[in-house]
Amino acid sequence: MVLDHPFASVDPERSVAETQGASFAEFQCVTREQVSEAASGASVVLVNKAPVTRSVLSQLAPSATVIRYGVGTDNIDLDAAQKLGVQVANVPDYGTSTVAEHTCSAILSLLRRLPMFDTLVRERGWFDPVEMAPLRDFSETTIGLVGLGRIGQAVQARLAAFGFDFLAYDPRADRDAAARNGIRLVDLPELLSTAHAVSLHAPLTPVTHHLISSTAIALMRPDMVLVNTSRGGLVDADALAAALRSGRLAGAALDVFEEEPLPYDAALRTVPNVVLSPHAAYYSDQAFDRLHRLAVEETARALRGVPLRCPVVASA
Repeated sequence: MVLDHPFASVDPERSVAETQGASFAEFQCVTREQVSEAASGASVVLVNKAPVTRSVLSQLAPSATVIRYGVGTDNIDLDAAQKLGVQVANVPDYGTSTVAEHTCSAILSLLRRLPMFDTLVRERGWFDPVEMAPLRDFSETTIGLVGLGRIGQAVQARLAAFGFDFLAYDPRADRDAAARNGIRLVDLPELLSTAHAVSLHAPLTPVTHHLISSTAIALMRPDMVLVNTSRGGLVDADALAAALRSGRLAGAALDVFEEEPLPYDAALRTVPNVVLSPHAAYYSDQAFDRLHRLAVEETARALRGVPLRCPVVASA
C-alpha cells in the first residue's frame, strides 16, 4: 500500500508486490481520514508525508511494516508502532551527500555575504563592501555543528579543506573520534556564543523543539549566520525573523520550516537577509533515484519477512 509518494510512478513497488504475490494499491492521501480508509488491513505501507497515527497503525495487518520515503519519521506515531508490534523503517542515507552539499553551499555563501551583496547591488547599483564588515577569512572562522551524525560529519568533511575551526554539540558523539577529525565537542551555550556559523543537524524531539529560541539567539554573536537543513521545528521562526530584522544576527539560510509550505504571512518571507529554499536540500536526480530504489528494496525485505536494512522500530 502506497499512501502517498513524490515519484512520477510507483511501478517498482507494484512489481515487487506482484513478485511476492501481494496485492497492491496506490493513493495520494493527505488527511487522516484518507489514510485510515486506504491503509486498513495492509501488511506493508509506504508513506511520504501522510499522517500515520495510532488509529491507522491499529488497523494494519498483524506484524505490519511501515516504510517512510525519507529520513524523518515525524509523521509516524513510533510509540504506538512499538506497542502494536508494527515495524517501521526509513531511508536515512539516500541523501547524506546531497544535504551536506546544500548545507555547505549555504554556509559558504552566507559567510561571504553573497546574498546580501546581490541584494544591495540590485538595489543601489554599487556599494563599498566594507559595509558588510566584519568579513573574515575562512581560516579565522569557526563553524558550529549542532548534531554530529551522518550529515553533520559529511558537512565537516567537505568544509575542512577551507581551513575552518570546528565545534560540535552532540551528547552522543564520540569525543576521541571527533578530535581525530579536528572537531572539538562543547556544550551548546559555548557553541552558540563562539561560532561564526551554526548549522543544525539534530532530530526534532520534545527536547530539541525550538532549540534555537530567543534565549539561544541572545547567546549568539551579532555576525553569526544560521543554517537549518534538518527540521523546521528546531527553530523559533518568529524569534529568528525578529533577530535578523533588527541586525541581531547577520543572516540565515533555511530549507525547512515548522509549517510547510511556508505560509504567505510568515514573518521570514519579509526578512531580506535570509535565504529560503523549499525543503530541497535532499534533492538531486541521483539522490531521488537512490531514495526510490532503497525504499523498494526495503519493501521486498518486508514482504519476504527478512530483517529490514534500516529499522526505526524493529519487530519484537
